[in-house]
Amino acid sequence: MATRPTWQGYLRLSLVSCPVALYTATQRTSDVSFNMLHKQTNNRIRMIPTDPETGPVDRSDIVKGYEVEKGHYVVVTDEEIKNVRLETTRTLDIERFVDEDDIDRLYWNDPYFLTPDGDMAVEAFTVIRQAMEKAGKVALGRLVMHQRERLMALEPRGKGILAYSLRSNREVRDASDVFDRIPAHKAPAAMVEIAAKIIDQQSGPFDPSKFNDRYEDALRALIKEKQKGHGIKKVEEPKEAEVIDLMEALKRSLGGGERRKTPARKAATPAKKPAARKAPAKKRA
Repeated sequence: MATRPTWQGYLRLSLVSCPVALYTATQRTSDVSFNMLHKQTNNRIRMIPTDPETGPVDRSDIVKGYEVEKGHYVVVTDEEIKNVRLETTRTLDIERFVDEDDIDRLYWNDPYFLTPDGDMAVEAFTVIRQAMEKAGKVALGRLVMHQRERLMALEPRGKGILAYSLRSNREVRDASDVFDRIPAHKAPAAMVEIAAKIIDQQSGPFDPSKFNDRYEDALRALIKEKQKGHGIKKVEEPKEAEVIDLMEALKRSLGGGERRKTPARKAATPAKKPAARKAPAKKRA
């Protein structure tokens, strides 16, 4: 768990409240990141704030401004921003309880761990968590984090609470804006049936360990080779998929799915089927 909380305040359910701390539930420490270097010296480049008219600017002379129209800004000081305080700045107030399925997946955003902040908070925190667990509902509340009020969805997880920030209604686009461009089409039932069988063959439990970032792994391998002084071979561009008969592609995929799923029957069942299909074709020829 992160040593420093992302947010600290109070969790409140009606008249019951307790100090809590919010920690990010994910991390990006494994990401490969690159620095900008000078091509000849390999010295790291420093980005210097620059005014297009007067040149380099001291950071103490930089202020915040909101663009109200092209080239026109309203300047706001840090003190003025601090004075915009909501009750949710320090309190995560539970406002409503809903079923998890009622929240569209489009709205789910970043996950956090919510814990009691100090021994004195454990009792009240546990009462709220266990009551939520008994109700089987997701709690909705608001807090101010990173200078924005965010809607949070809370659900019990182990001895703590899993909290998800939810996107606001303004952030979520209407799916019909994009999906309405798709022409109406009814797929042939036979094709859908084969595709459903392919899905069934490839179905299984979710194992996050199987879904590593292969691009990240490839970058790390490249860096290791460069450290050894090895050259890197250019990777050939993937060939475009051939335009083939859709039904035939589905049938081939179905056979391939069987071989991947049940390698023990590879010689017995899938290997004989292609031969059986080819034999009648020769007779008709």
